[in-house]
Amino acid sequence: MNLSKSRYTRGVQCPKMLWMEAHLPEQFDDTVLNQAVLATGNEVGDLAMGYYGSFTEIPFDAHDFAGMARLTRELMEAGEPVICEATFERDGNLCMVDILLNEPDGVRLVEVKSSTHLHDIYLHDMAYQCWLLDRCGYAVKSASLMHVNSSYVREGELDLHGLFTVEDCTEVVRGMMGQVGERVAYLKAVADDPAEPGESGALSQALGMEPGARGRCSIGPHCRSPYPCGYQRWCWRYVPHPSVFDLGGYGLVKAFKLVDQGLLTFDDVADSGLRLKAIPQRQIEAHRTGESPLVDVAFVRRFLAELTPPLYFLDFETYQPAVPPFDGVRPYQQIPTQFSLHVVSDAEGAFEHREFLAREGTDPRRAVAEALVRAIPRDARTVAYNMSFERMVLKDLAVQFPDLAAHLLAIRENMRDLMVPFRNGAYYAAAQGGSFSIKSVLPALFPDDPELDYHALDGVHNGAQASAAFTDLAHMVPEEAARTREALLRYCELDTLAMVRIWQKLQEVVA
Repeated sequence: MNLSKSRYTRGVQCPKMLWMEAHLPEQFDDTVLNQAVLATGNEVGDLAMGYYGSFTEIPFDAHDFAGMARLTRELMEAGEPVICEATFERDGNLCMVDILLNEPDGVRLVEVKSSTHLHDIYLHDMAYQCWLLDRCGYAVKSASLMHVNSSYVREGELDLHGLFTVEDCTEVVRGMMGQVGERVAYLKAVADDPAEPGESGALSQALGMEPGARGRCSIGPHCRSPYPCGYQRWCWRYVPHPSVFDLGGYGLVKAFKLVDQGLLTFDDVADSGLRLKAIPQRQIEAHRTGESPLVDVAFVRRFLAELTPPLYFLDFETYQPAVPPFDGVRPYQQIPTQFSLHVVSDAEGAFEHREFLAREGTDPRRAVAEALVRAIPRDARTVAYNMSFERMVLKDLAVQFPDLAAHLLAIRENMRDLMVPFRNGAYYAAAQGGSFSIKSVLPALFPDDPELDYHALDGVHNGAQASAAFTDLAHMVPEEAARTREALLRYCELDTLAMVRIWQKLQEVVA
């Protein structure tokens, strides 16, 4: 297998990724590819090219990397000062440098990322590039990471030197270069080996498996970090369900610590006497007793005492562009585009629905804020699910619009969180699977209700899709835009209708 910088960094994360790509590519799960993240990376990369002034970009040609490398060499020999996507190849190794600063006594490498800070995997990325440029005969004077500056606030024209931060990583990267050649040889050997890399370590012992020849390919926290692996389903096919990896609140690192202690199944954990937090304790209890749901009626009753009608169930949808599109906006700031509101007027549960969706291609914040203060009285009891998000949006709007701040902050202060009894384990249904997000709670409480099925919606089924859909609205023809706007409204409406139904279900439990 030939290596590129992306293959090299995947191999650093897990060598078996490269073996799977070479031998079982059909097992790749492309749902790990977040198209919005990829689009953001492209947008940031295109902008970053202009950071150092005028530049020459090497045209991408997937069928002629040699031609790209030849053109790069010609431009460097001609003294071109800034070359983007500068391409180098040698002995089956390839890299395209995001920004290459070409100077008489050497070159400076600049890697561009849409992240807001440095990650270790970026250092491996730069070390591979520096190693390859060194093998191609170029003196690398420095290696830097250019990333988004999270503290930048746009005012007027976009300022690239404010939007981006450039960190000099030369010393660290040079210290890593000596390991690259050996790792390149190892990764190629793994990828080209006809035998699938085996499993080893505590998990294989717990499963009664024979250790594999290449222990570095064991499953572990690296299956999701720094990037989610598209082959996880294949590598994890023998892990039992339920297992410690299904425990709510346990990330992979904590779960693998349990595996190291010889705990793999729910029964293992229960028999160990390990003290657990509320949600995993409820999971184990439901698994062992078969009882579901498990309800702390006294807790739920106390919680509902603060939720007497009239109630205003509120949900925002937002998008968070890496490049601030409006004045007063930071990179990745949540910009509200719409809200849904279900108003429950009496104890019988009678309600009405209100909604607002801003026009595409405009700064939506003022329109959302004004519609909100018209729809919700200052002293109203508002309800959100995981209210920290709604409270953050309200605070940002209050800062941006001082004339509306008192009303917006009053809404914020009068808010209560419907997630509390689920987060605390006061209500737990086995079908939640250890999660207390609304997307898990709702089908657990209403498994056969088509009115509450997000999958039955047309076009928009989750928040990420809603964000992407609003971003794309400005580029749609009128008919498509109208359909998309309707899909956005119906998705957001279901979020608040879901809250009303959950509130009613809790009322039934304590009745």
